[in-house]
This record gives sequence, C-alpha cells and structure tokens, in this order.
Amino acid sequence: MYGQRARSPVAEALLRHRAGGRAEAVSAGSRPKDRLHPDAVRVLHDEFGIDVAGQRPRHLDTVTGRRFDLVISLCDKAREVLPDFPGRPRRAHWSIPDPAADGTDQAGYLAFQHVAADIDTRVRRLLPVLDAIRP
Repeated sequence: MYGQRARSPVAEALLRHRAGGRAEAVSAGSRPKDRLHPDAVRVLHDEFGIDVAGQRPRHLDTVTGRRFDLVISLCDKAREVLPDFPGRPRRAHWSIPDPAADGTDQAGYLAFQHVAADIDTRVRRLLPVLDAIRP
C-alpha cells in the first residue's frame, strides 16, 4: 500500500489487524516523511486499539524487488510512480483523499476518522479476495 504518512500506514495497520496473520501488509511511499502523522497514530489507537507509535514511514526503494500478490495504491500521485514488481502482482487503486489536508485541529482529526473508517471498510471487503488469490 502506498502513500506514506497517513493513508497507507493506516491501511497497513488495519489490514494486519483484520487479517489476523492471514496476510502480510507493507506500506511505502515515493516521498515518505520522517514520522507518521500524529492524527493517523491517534485514530488507530483510539478507534481500533492499534499502536503504531513506533512505526516509521518507508520509501518505495525498501520494497522494490519484493514479490507481492496484490499492490494497492491509495494516492493518485503514488499510483503513477509505482515500480514494476517481480511476478506482475495484481494491482488495485483506492482513491482516498489525504486527511492531512484538513489540518491538525479537530476538523483534521475528524478527516482522519472518516478516512480510517473508509479504509477499514475496504480492508474488510478485501479479506475474502485475498483468501481467494493466495495459493
């Protein structure tokens, strides 16, 4: 999953949480920041009981060359710069607005809540698909 400061780390954490070990999730971005957005960390903790406070964003270079069954981009710009991965994995794109664009006040946190709920719904729908495509 791609984007790296908010959306893809949220998606990675939710997929790991919901999959319960049935799937591996990795997020990376083309321009990762030094740390996860504080509202992403907070919403995962407050709404889902997931602690990602120690997680750091990763650059695409850290996953280039790895094999994946499915690659999902979450940011329209990131979709355009995804590298080719070995084995030609299936690709999907979830066009999800950047919640960080709404600032860091209460309105910003509400944007993170909405984005996390949207991603959680998509992840729940994705799980049966992952079960079907994994060998």
